[in-house]
Amino acid sequence: MSKLLSRIPRPGAKPATPFGPDSIEIHPRALRVGDGWCRSFAITGYPREVGRGWLEPLCAHPGRLDVAVHIEPVPAEIAAERLRRQLARLESGRRADAAKGRLADPDVEVAAEDARELAAGLARGEQKLFRVGLVLTVHATNEQALEAECARVRALCASVLLDARPATWRSLQGWASTLPLGVDALGQHRAFDTDALAASFPFASAELSAATGVLYGTTQSGTGLVSWDRFAQDNHNSVILARSGAGKSYLTKLEALRSLYQGIEIAVVDPEDEYRRLAETVGGAYVHLGAPGVRVNPFDLDAGPEGGDGEGGGDFPGDEPDGALASGPVVRRALFIHTLVAVLLGEKPDPATAAALDRGIVSAYESAGITADPRSHARPAPLLRDLAAALDADGDPAAHTLAARLAPYVSGTHRGLFDGPTTTRPDGHLVVFSLRDLPDELKAAGTLLTLDAIWRRVSDPAKRRRRLVIVDEAWLLMAERSGAEFLFRMAKSARKHWAGLTVVTQDAADLLGSPLGQAVVANAATQILLRQAPQSIDTLAAAFGLSAGERAYLLGAARGHGLLAAGQDRVAFRALASPAEDAICRTGISDALDDVPDL
Repeated sequence: MSKLLSRIPRPGAKPATPFGPDSIEIHPRALRVGDGWCRSFAITGYPREVGRGWLEPLCAHPGRLDVAVHIEPVPAEIAAERLRRQLARLESGRRADAAKGRLADPDVEVAAEDARELAAGLARGEQKLFRVGLVLTVHATNEQALEAECARVRALCASVLLDARPATWRSLQGWASTLPLGVDALGQHRAFDTDALAASFPFASAELSAATGVLYGTTQSGTGLVSWDRFAQDNHNSVILARSGAGKSYLTKLEALRSLYQGIEIAVVDPEDEYRRLAETVGGAYVHLGAPGVRVNPFDLDAGPEGGDGEGGGDFPGDEPDGALASGPVVRRALFIHTLVAVLLGEKPDPATAAALDRGIVSAYESAGITADPRSHARPAPLLRDLAAALDADGDPAAHTLAARLAPYVSGTHRGLFDGPTTTRPDGHLVVFSLRDLPDELKAAGTLLTLDAIWRRVSDPAKRRRRLVIVDEAWLLMAERSGAEFLFRMAKSARKHWAGLTVVTQDAADLLGSPLGQAVVANAATQILLRQAPQSIDTLAAAFGLSAGERAYLLGAARGHGLLAAGQDRVAFRALASPAEDAICRTGISDALDDVPDL
């Protein structure tokens, strides 16, 4: 028996809309909608407990399957009354069985326990009750294909402990219930509490996801969303490894933009001037190192209230010497200048040169009238040329040699960055330090100076808040041992100050080829791998324990596709951006991700 509903226009009526079928043929167990067939199912049985993303298998079904979740909140007073009655029925049944000497029914015991927990949650205001209906509609091209497809869907439902019943004699109502109309014509409901309903969000990923955090994109199948909260992990650091052109800077900017939405402060070390558009769009600060008149004085002290050092942040991440004098800002600055000079020289000084450098630093501060007395810290700090003058005045030949090696940065062609007091002290929710116009000989030093400026702000307990520090093209700093040590110490210490370090590099072999680089990766709870070069895939596979399938995936991944790993858990994802975000995050036309879907 069937009934045919055709779209026969009435006299004077408007033509039929092109967005619906021309006709609907109703059968007891199926519908013929236009040129295709469909059958609807109502879910009548559910598992006792569900986890986040438990509906993802239905959403990821390869065939055409419409999934509709109808939600109706139940008022608290009605929910409490119904739970009270349910508990009374269960308890009376249990007592009746006990009085007659019957064995306890496990199903009744479990139902009573669940009802008590839900009633307690309602009484405390921690839970709410909802009536939820789940309806499925399977589509196929003909009746034979529909039978086979329905069998696969019912088997899929059984695998997740769902009981799918066909809407026999109610095919039209079942199909209408899965249309985007918000109408539940079947009325097959089940009571859900708040946690169970939240776990039913149909776009959640069951592989690797977080209730809060930043949206990175969709799963490889495109049906689940991958969101991750770095600040909920053991440490807040992350590494992003990819070959050139794989979309690592794009993904980093997208993560930074979405972190700003959540009130996280961002600081970026930008060697290629790729983050300028992002800074201008969100009203951030932009520091263009290498531009005329832009200078950074590494001798600057952080003066606290009334010229003292107060409770300001440390100048050097990592272990510091003990003692009152050693913890002062002058000594911490001296430690950093030792690191900076090592980067400028391209090697760690020998003991005689290091001793001469230490004497020169102390002499330079004394010439500026700065001592261990906090009241002197408000005076203008010495400059690099004052250090060179102190070294020239030293009678040690090692000091003279060191002064000669520092000459290009004091009076030569590279003096522009150090030739005067600091010209700007940026502040704000986003600060970008651009290093593009620095000569190659100063790139590592400029990166170190910016990291130092960022660290001094991050480690200030008076300004404690969630922060991300992004170091793009980190191989520039990792190439210098002193710079690598600084980055390693920051990776270890950032968590103590509620900050996360993001290390972005296209030279994964250099990062993983040194013990310090491996330590930086080991101190990152979040690891993102995008497309890799064949020359570095073996090193990555050994470091991250990649399977053969994951190796092949990373070698052939499209731009913006990759793996997000957290320990032994990992998920293949695809970066997702809205058109507005895409315009902000891409540096040029070639930097846009291929076929970026709208958000």
